[in-house]
Amino acid sequence: MTWLAPARQWALLIALSAAVAALLLGLHAPAALMLGPLGSAMLLASGGLRVRFPLPLFVVSQGVIGCLIAKMVPLTIVGDILQHWLLFTAGVLFVVAASSLLGWLMTRLEILPGTTALWGTSAGAASIMTIMAESYGADIRLVAVMQYLRVVLVAGVAALVARLFGVSTVQAAAPLVWFPHVHWLPFLETMALAIAGPLLARSLRIPAGAFLVPMIAGIVLTHFGLMTIELPTWLLAGCYALVGWNVGLRFTRPLLVHAARALPKILGCTVLLIALCGLVAVMLVHGAGVDPLTAYLATSPGGSDSIAIIAASTNVDVSFVMAMQTVRMIAVLFLAPILTKFIAERLRPSDDLPS
Repeated sequence: MTWLAPARQWALLIALSAAVAALLLGLHAPAALMLGPLGSAMLLASGGLRVRFPLPLFVVSQGVIGCLIAKMVPLTIVGDILQHWLLFTAGVLFVVAASSLLGWLMTRLEILPGTTALWGTSAGAASIMTIMAESYGADIRLVAVMQYLRVVLVAGVAALVARLFGVSTVQAAAPLVWFPHVHWLPFLETMALAIAGPLLARSLRIPAGAFLVPMIAGIVLTHFGLMTIELPTWLLAGCYALVGWNVGLRFTRPLLVHAARALPKILGCTVLLIALCGLVAVMLVHGAGVDPLTAYLATSPGGSDSIAIIAASTNVDVSFVMAMQTVRMIAVLFLAPILTKFIAERLRPSDDLPS
């Protein structure tokens, strides 16, 4: 598709994304406005689509998603974390341990070259894990496939689980009003937070801060009545699309061709990790009385912004989901690189490289 002018490539991407999203909306699929663009971007990128992705817009879209969660999650999220600290600690540590063990086993069995499996199975912070992997001699392309394929599968399986449990979606509850009346002062305040939050996170070098800083700041500011978050449907739809495109456009044909031989192993590894996290969800259901979909979304490994969008479109305990996802994200950002380095540095050279 490289022979198409950039404007026409963008037009094709937008048109296909809108059509698929409309189809999913008609089927009342959760997070249809994100999954439609994501699937369309994967299809077109693997067919040779080469559009220049507007990174600043994606960063702002993360800020908007953070504001959306701040609007839905009360300040009592801190109370949820303190009240269920043992539950959260056990769940998060299990996910980190399961991903590290799975990566170690794949490396020892030489299923993937070098330390690729260690970095690829780290459950979260996909972009950071991909960047760090290169300095440890891992195949950065396979790491990228493992990380972003997991994000895609987690989002798809979460939407499927929501559908199987018959959970009604926000989109299905009432007809979408694409251009509602906008209260301009709250809207401008919201956009200021969505833009300033990622900038502050970048200056302070806060990992995943483009999403976390607006979310945390928005929760505090709205709780004390210092601002009202205003997010019209058209803005959310655009941000959902940017989140979906950011993941989908990474799956280019050269990347998929490179990973083709290892793809069954990568898929098996990813599905196993999701299944292990699903086991934690089962424990939450039977041990703590959490409803199944809330438990599944809370324990899903990675793709926090995607999970946030799905949680926002379904009738689940969003506060519990985002509390656990936030704790897991912070834990993975600090623990996963340390554990991965620890294991990688102790692999003998003969174990580190396939014969």
